[in-house]
Parts: sequence; structure tokens; C-alpha cells
Amino acid sequence: MAKIELILPAMGEGIIDATITKWLVAEGDSVSEDDPICEVATDKVDSEIPAPKDCIIEKFLFAEGDTPSVGDVIAILRDSNADETIVEEVVDNAKAEVVTAQNIEKTVVSESVKSSFIENRTPSGKFLSPLVRSMASKNDILISELESVIGTGVNGRITKDDLLLYIDSKNSVVTNSKPEIFEDKSSAPVNTISSSSNVEIIEMDRMRKLIADHMVESKRIAPHVTSFVEIDVTALVNWRNKVKDKIMQSEGQKITFMSPILECTTKAIKDFPLINSSVDGDKIIRKKDINIGMATALPSGNLIVPVIKNCDRQSLLGLTANVNELADKARNNKLKPDDIQGGTFTITNVGSFGNITGTPIINQPQVAILAVGAIVKKPTVIETTDGDTIGIRSKMVLALSYDHRVVDGALGGMFLKRVGDYIEQWDSSRII
Repeated sequence: MAKIELILPAMGEGIIDATITKWLVAEGDSVSEDDPICEVATDKVDSEIPAPKDCIIEKFLFAEGDTPSVGDVIAILRDSNADETIVEEVVDNAKAEVVTAQNIEKTVVSESVKSSFIENRTPSGKFLSPLVRSMASKNDILISELESVIGTGVNGRITKDDLLLYIDSKNSVVTNSKPEIFEDKSSAPVNTISSSSNVEIIEMDRMRKLIADHMVESKRIAPHVTSFVEIDVTALVNWRNKVKDKIMQSEGQKITFMSPILECTTKAIKDFPLINSSVDGDKIIRKKDINIGMATALPSGNLIVPVIKNCDRQSLLGLTANVNELADKARNNKLKPDDIQGGTFTITNVGSFGNITGTPIINQPQVAILAVGAIVKKPTVIETTDGDTIGIRSKMVLALSYDHRVVDGALGGMFLKRVGDYIEQWDSSRII
């Protein structure tokens, strides 16, 4: 066929749209099959969309910074011998359909001519969407003023909420020294502006909004209970100190405490399989696969949960390699949609921030999440056949939050104790 519609593909479970962060080619360029055409960002991961075949870029239907929905036509491509008249008709029709499907505000269309005097970028290069340009035109905001507006969008782009905030602050008049409360038009909590402007208003980015919604929803859905156990990890600490350099030299892998904890947790899940479940209405879905999510902090301050698949089928070295690979991909924004899907249980390492313990929120629709705390040396009573003594031992607190609709205190407590037992009984002479 002469024309090719480039569709925004499904980007993962629960993801309905994505932001086009960068077009990697220009209209009129020739590209080969699988060449990347654009970069897109979802609430979870960044990805590239490749060319489906050898073709020419005919027309972009969305600008950088726009957020099409999954299934939308984002660009029109054509074979090198395509009939240009036919392609132009397809472009016009496809664009009209996209506009209708997305319910773009009428102001963007009705004001398009009026806002045309404002360029789509400021002199310093800030991208201005059609909606932002239209709003600026309606409010008599000059390009020089837009240059001073702080953008919180992708790559510092000015969003609708940024401009609304600027308009509000421009029009507001402070009559006394008391803080003035204003209506926040973003998804962030209501903020105050004082006469000295001694505040900073931070708009949540897309990932933070998703995390916020996910956490609130989890607390609303699941009655959370958290149990704690303190365990002796001296044997595990001694073992890691003994083998970490050898593993790095022989396998090129850095071994942390996470992979042994993953192995011990997996063994406990096999002992208590109901922990490896999810809830769907009034049905409990017990999962046979053991796919453990590993909560990981991103450089942006946000949190993501890459998933280590089939933990029960992997060796300790395999788990170590997976932990390192996913952690590295998370830090460098290289996670793919498949890397964060399919989790059946989650572990979060609050100890990496020096915290002794915490009360984690369940990652819905799972029914439990394990928090591992910092390892701390403590004076401990040691029981021997010759009597009790006091020694210095490495201790760790484990915390398990669980959904009381499915997991009662007995099951939650026994599972947590079993995880602790497996860790405490770690073979310090083990070789991998």
C-alpha cells in the first residue's frame, strides 16, 4: 500500500498513553526497517518506536510533548513510490480522526490562527504546544514572558498547568502579609503563596502522579497489616565478605544481599503459596510462577519495580545477574515494558537508605510486600550448650505488609518467620 500508519503500540499492562519526547527523524526523511523513529515516555518506562518497514516519513500527527493514546496514528509513512495526492488525503483524514478521538479542547482549534504569531519555540528553545500558545495569546502573554516561565514538562517544556500558575501569580495582588491561598490547578496538593514568595511549587511529574494514585488506591482497597521479625544475618554477612571478590573476578558480577534474600524468599513462597496471590473481586488468584518485583529508586527520586521472572527456576548466580542487570537498566532509564510486568510478590530494600525497618504499601493487585532493613551490629545473647553468652552479631529487621482479606496474621507471621529462618540458616561455606 502507498501509505503506512505508524500506530502507538501497547506499552505494557495498564498503560493507556505515552508522551512523545523526541522525534528522531524529520518529515521527508527516508528510514529503513527497524530504524528508531521517535522516543516515547510512559509513566513507567521510556521506549523507541521503530519503522515497520523501509519508508519515507510523510507527516507527523503529534508534536514533541504531545500525549497520544495507545492505538492512535502518530505519523503517516509512505513507500518511496507512493502517490502523494492519496497520501495527503489519508493524512488529513487520519489527523481529523486523531483529534476527534482525543477530544482535544476546542480552544486549540478555534485559536490556532490567533496564536500563530507565537512561534512554537521560545528564543532559548523551549517547546510551546498549540494549547500553550493559544492560552498565551488569549491572555496577552508575550514570547519574552514565556521565556521566563519555568517549565515542568519533559525537557523543561511549559505545560498547561505551568502557564495557569504563571497567569494566576501575574494577576494576583497581595493585600497584606498573610499567606494567600489559591486554587492549585495541577494534581499536586494545594500550596500557599506568601507575600515574600518564600515557597516553591513543584508539579508532580507523570511517574509521581502514578505512584501517588497507586499508593492511595492500595490503601483504599487492601486492609494492611504489618508484621516484624528481627533475624541474625551474621552467617550471610560472613559468607558474602568471603565470596564477593571471587565472584566479581570469575563471573564479573557484584553480589549484594538481595540475591540471597530473593532465594530465601522464593523458598518460603513455595512453602506458603497463598502469599503468591492476587485478588480479583471476590476471587483469590494463586500464581504458580514466582516473579518477584524489586523496588528500585530512580535518579529522579521516583520509584519503579522491575520484576525478576521465575525466581524458583534460577540459580543464585542467575538471580545475582538479574538483580544487577535490572538495577543498571533502571538507573539508566533502559527498562522495557516487559521488565516491569508480571510481578507476583515484591521486596523493597529500605536498608539501602540506612533505615532499620518500614511499613511498605502493597503493590496491587499482589497481597504482600517484604521490606528488608539495614544490617546493624548489636550485642546479642547467644545460647550455647555451656550457657548463655553475649556477642556481637549482625542483625536485620524484616517487615511484611499483607492484605488481610487474603492473608491472616497466622499465615503472614509464619511466612515471615520462614523467610527469616532460611536467611539465618545460610550456609557460610556455600560455593557458587
